[in-house]
Amino acid sequence: MTLRLVWMLVGLAATACGIAGAVLPLLPTTPFLLVAAYAFARSSPRLHAWLIDHHYFGPLIANWQQNGSIDRKTKRAAIAVMAATFALSWLLGVTAVVLVVQAIVLCAATTFVLTRPSGPHNPDQDRQA
Repeated sequence: MTLRLVWMLVGLAATACGIAGAVLPLLPTTPFLLVAAYAFARSSPRLHAWLIDHHYFGPLIANWQQNGSIDRKTKRAAIAVMAATFALSWLLGVTAVVLVVQAIVLCAATTFVLTRPSGPHNPDQDRQA
């Protein structure tokens, strides 16, 4: 199997996970799309262009690539999902050890999200919500 094909498969899998994350509340979108953009840049100029130009996913990738930023709307959604995930785990009676590990990981992820610049405001993205 050639390296280009491996990158293509990674990009397709990451895109599928990113699309699933756009509709499933417990799965992230942006990290998968960043991996997909990276993989497609190494395997398929056509798919890379499609992803970068996509009306919904493109701005998330562009904000990260150009500014290392996550827009405010995406930050709010990410933090809400992380809080809901922890609350659901607690309500379902997950063991204390799992809750502690989950709290540590989610706090680290929240810290990462909140310490990224917010980047340029994108009014088009606000209309899509």
